[in-house]
Parts: sequence; C-alpha cells; structure tokens
Amino acid sequence: MLHPISAPRLDLGPHSYDTSSRALVMGILNRTPDSFYDQGANFAFDAFLTKAEQLVADGADLLDIGGVKAGPGEEVTEAEELDRVVGSVAEIAKRFDVPISIDTWRASVAKACFEQGAVVGNDISGFGDPDYLRVAAEAGASVVATHIRLKPRVADPNPEYNNLMEDVTAFLLDRAHQAEALGIPKERIIIDAGLDLGKSTPQSLRLLRGSDHLASQGYPLLLSASNKTCLGVLLDLEVGNRREASLAANALGILRGCRILRVHDVAGMVRVRDAMQALLEAR
Repeated sequence: MLHPISAPRLDLGPHSYDTSSRALVMGILNRTPDSFYDQGANFAFDAFLTKAEQLVADGADLLDIGGVKAGPGEEVTEAEELDRVVGSVAEIAKRFDVPISIDTWRASVAKACFEQGAVVGNDISGFGDPDYLRVAAEAGASVVATHIRLKPRVADPNPEYNNLMEDVTAFLLDRAHQAEALGIPKERIIIDAGLDLGKSTPQSLRLLRGSDHLASQGYPLLLSASNKTCLGVLLDLEVGNRREASLAANALGILRGCRILRVHDVAGMVRVRDAMQALLEAR
C-alpha cells in the first residue's frame, strides 16, 4: 500500500500549482563545459538560449539553470559561476514566462539570480552555505532541500547508512524545518532524496521505490533520476542510451508521489506525465 501524498500545493514565485495528480516537468538547462550528459553542448550562450527555447516549446513547466556540475571536476570559482548563470537567468526571465530555478549551493550565486528573476534555489548541498536559506527567504523564493552524504563535487564511493530511509528522511525534514524557521512556507519547500549523491546503485533504487514515504512527509517531492548512474548500472546502459529507463523511473516516481521531475528529455517526459495524470484521474 502506498503512503498518501500530503503536500498537493506548490508555490513557485507568483505561480501556484495543485500537484495532487499532476507532476511538473523541470527542464535541465546546463551552462557547464563538462556536464556528464551533454558534455558542454549548451555552454556557448547562443546554444544555451536555443536549448531553452526548445525546452519551453516542448512543454517544460520550469527551467533549472546550473553553472557547476555536481560531480568531481575542475574547480569553478564563485566569480566564474556568477559569470555563467546570472546573465543566463536574466535573459531567460526576459524571454519566457516560466519559473526559473537556479541550481547552486552558493548563497551569493542564488541571491544574484533571485535578483534577476529566479524563484527557486535548487541546492544539492543540503543548505551547506549558512546564508542560503536567509537569502531565499528574503527573496520570497522556494528552495529544494536535497540529501547528500558528504558535499558536492566530492566522490563518495562507499556510502554507508544506519538505516537508509530513516537517515535520508531525518536529514530532509531537518533541512525543511530550518527553512520554515527562517520564514519560508511549506508550499515553497521541496525535498529531494538525491539519487546518486552519496548513494550506491541499490541505495538509489531503494529510495526511488520508496518515494511514497518521502512524499508523505508534508513537502512536495522532486525526483532527479534522468540519465543517472544508478539506471546505467542497473541496466548496463551508457549515458546516451538511458532515455527509456529515465522515462520509466520517472513514471514510477509519479505513481509514488514525486511531483517535480527534473529531466533532460522534456518532450518525452511531458507525454508520459500527461498519460500518468489521465490514469491517476480516471474514474
């Protein structure tokens, strides 16, 4: 038996959504030269804007802009990250009427992007920067609290937990309560189990299958499973061949309560999302 979803309302900037049966599709929009998925195909500004236009045309409900990849790689300074994303956010906000998320763990970068029109701070560090939540609260922004065992850009090859689901849930609830304590309302707090972030493949898959438990905690649940390593390991697929596995993982996530789907293939995910919505609403 699935746990009930307990947070159907989600606010992103001026937009409010009923997610009781409909998930939102978040299009991934990287401005990095070393993305694990596109290998920098959208790093050039013109290519970045073309990609944004495509994602919006494909039906993205919101866009997630990032300037530093999550995994190990060459150091990206604060100045370089600001240069990559602040102007990008400003231009996207000017061109498209969709909520913008900034994928950063630096409070200074989040603040600069909120000032240019971003309305979500997607922080995979679990608010490691002590100023992050204050900056988001002052901007009236929503935040994503993501579970990670160590910190971004640090390899974690042998993660161990006392009890995986209990440990991840406790971490996320702690971060969500920190956000509330600083004045961010529940409807603007999103949680994310953080697949592949300090998890082995079996651990990531266990969290995916147990998404209903996290979805019952009172906060909208984000799923970032698109082209993840855990899917590649499970099915012996290289990054470029994980499209169907990604769609299947997200369909399972919808069924188990995930209501924001962070994906590379927006067009395919929109079709799957709409089919799942019809099935969930059918009488």
